[in-house]
Amino acid sequence: MLQKIKESAEFLQNKTNYNSEVGIILGTGLGGLVNEIEIEHSISYEDIPNFPLSTVEGHTGRLIFGKLGGKQVVAMQGRFHFYEGYTMEKVTFPVRVMKLIGIKNLIVSNASGGVNPNYAVGDLMILEDHINLIPNPLIGHNIAELGPRFPDMSEPYCPILISKAEAVAKANNLPVQKGVYIALTGPTLETPAEYKYMRIIGGDTVGMSTAPEVIVARHMDIPCFAMSVITDLGVPGKIKKVTHAEIQAVSEVAEPKLTLIIKELIASI
Repeated sequence: MLQKIKESAEFLQNKTNYNSEVGIILGTGLGGLVNEIEIEHSISYEDIPNFPLSTVEGHTGRLIFGKLGGKQVVAMQGRFHFYEGYTMEKVTFPVRVMKLIGIKNLIVSNASGGVNPNYAVGDLMILEDHINLIPNPLIGHNIAELGPRFPDMSEPYCPILISKAEAVAKANNLPVQKGVYIALTGPTLETPAEYKYMRIIGGDTVGMSTAPEVIVARHMDIPCFAMSVITDLGVPGKIKKVTHAEIQAVSEVAEPKLTLIIKELIASI
């Protein structure tokens, strides 16, 4: 795997000659953040050696290089999921590549279902922890050049970045929640009993991504920040049928607020 990571990184460095400081992973319906980036290079995943292809509606499938908040960034417009049939190695492969092309921080966004009864559709939640119920991406042979066999996960999300984001939200009068994200395999949305279980074990939101990428980033000692848009509710009495299109629509409405926070957060790093 290491050779494939190096091949992809070398291709991107030769193609762009770009020194990215911050990596960004854009979730469902949140790809519009790209409009805020002063784009210098845009490369389709299909053109990058060893890269998988995103198959989910709302995930464009390209790597964007440019400036945001005065920093050089590389943004994934479209991510990969375990439910698409990819191995965990493939799901997290781009994070490995971003490390080799220079990122010092990783910022992740996602759409998620709220199981905290105090949450409302359209809320933004800063992740302060997660519970990963997707197979761990570090299972298998450990590549010591990338990180230790047993990486510490006492601080999966950087408290400094969380504090900076909270300050940005407060300064712009944007209310934000803070809680625990539970990562599930999908692709089914959860049953009422599953939503109840997620709340019992300590979750505030549930989704199908983020934790694997963060685990791999922390394995490589990259500080992480993540934020969820609450697109639907798994709270007793508030559960209703929801489609992927509706989830996308809610994400797009909340996107300007999330974009502002991420842009100013990056500027503050």
